[in-house]
Amino acid sequence: MGETQKRHIAILGSTGSIGTQALDVISQHPEMFQVELLTANNNSGLLIEQAIKFQPNSVVICNEERYEEVSKALEPHYIKVFTGIDSICDLVKAEDIDIVLTAMVGFSGLRPTVSAIKAGKVIALANKETLVAAGEYITNLSQEYNAPIIPVDSEHSAIFQCLQGEQTKPEKLLLTGSGGPFLNTSMSELCNVTKAMALNHPRWKMGAKVTIDSSSLMNKGLELIEAKWLFNMDPKDIEIVIHPQSIIHSMVQFHDGSVIAQMGVPDMRVPIQYALAYPYRVNLDTTRMNFAELAQMTFFKPDLDRFPCLKIAYQALEAGGTATCIMNAANEVAVKYFLEERIKFNSIPKVIIETLERCPVSKEKDLQTIFDCDKEAAMTANDIVNKYLL
Repeated sequence: MGETQKRHIAILGSTGSIGTQALDVISQHPEMFQVELLTANNNSGLLIEQAIKFQPNSVVICNEERYEEVSKALEPHYIKVFTGIDSICDLVKAEDIDIVLTAMVGFSGLRPTVSAIKAGKVIALANKETLVAAGEYITNLSQEYNAPIIPVDSEHSAIFQCLQGEQTKPEKLLLTGSGGPFLNTSMSELCNVTKAMALNHPRWKMGAKVTIDSSSLMNKGLELIEAKWLFNMDPKDIEIVIHPQSIIHSMVQFHDGSVIAQMGVPDMRVPIQYALAYPYRVNLDTTRMNFAELAQMTFFKPDLDRFPCLKIAYQALEAGGTATCIMNAANEVAVKYFLEERIKFNSIPKVIIETLERCPVSKEKDLQTIFDCDKEAAMTANDIVNKYLL
């Protein structure tokens, strides 16, 4: 695909934070991008609005109860409307789709991603859970079907950008993180964290699940696991660095001691656009860096005692097999209960640890094992969470 050749895009999860920002990027370059498919889970109103504006060939509303509403609204626009996850898996294979942006939240993003990879599509990956639950399977599949995976997460995009043109494997990856809203909160105060406090991220505007993961530092744990698979690195060669200003989005250290960093003001549209336009850089109406006004940049080691989720992620990655899949499923359940204000913030890691203790780890790498593991771990976590209910 050249810069002048139109790229035909499918956005899975178009009404979420990543999806809406991707459409903003696309609207700035109508000569370069054409939307072919939009999907949403529940937000029928916004999906209808997006479809009328961007005129995709098809849309999918996963919630069947919203199907009639979307179908009626889009009928005069000759946009095909489907429902259910199976429809997404079928539609991503369409010949007129070049790039599939996977921005669905949680484990549900795995099946459509697999379907798109098997159809040889370019994957702009914004769904962390895909590589966390099935990293080895997905990376092998991507090679088998010649379907490149371009990371959309700001940290992995930064590493990907730093590696452009390099011929040698890096010595170390330095994954940065803002530290979230509780960087300076004591362990005793973490017991009293409310949903509103946890959703108030100091640097990034993200969806609810990702924001809670960011506040518990589980987000960094998920990114650590992703980085291992995306860049074929040993976990001991991936270092997490807390950088509250979020100016450096990640760094790469080489065997000669050189460190290359990717910098910029916090704006998710930058890595989204980089993935969609790769290998070209095109204009974006984002705020430019002003180094004269940049007061300071600080860096710290993460506190694994105050943020046990990060420690759990390191241990699960070390354990191998389906351990990271179990961890991911348990985290999804615990975060859901916290967002419903039914458990305390510091109960999230407890639910994950106990689920990992109770669920057997399998060394099998096939997709069915991963689906079974996710289901069993979610059921176990739902059972465990009961003793932490408020």
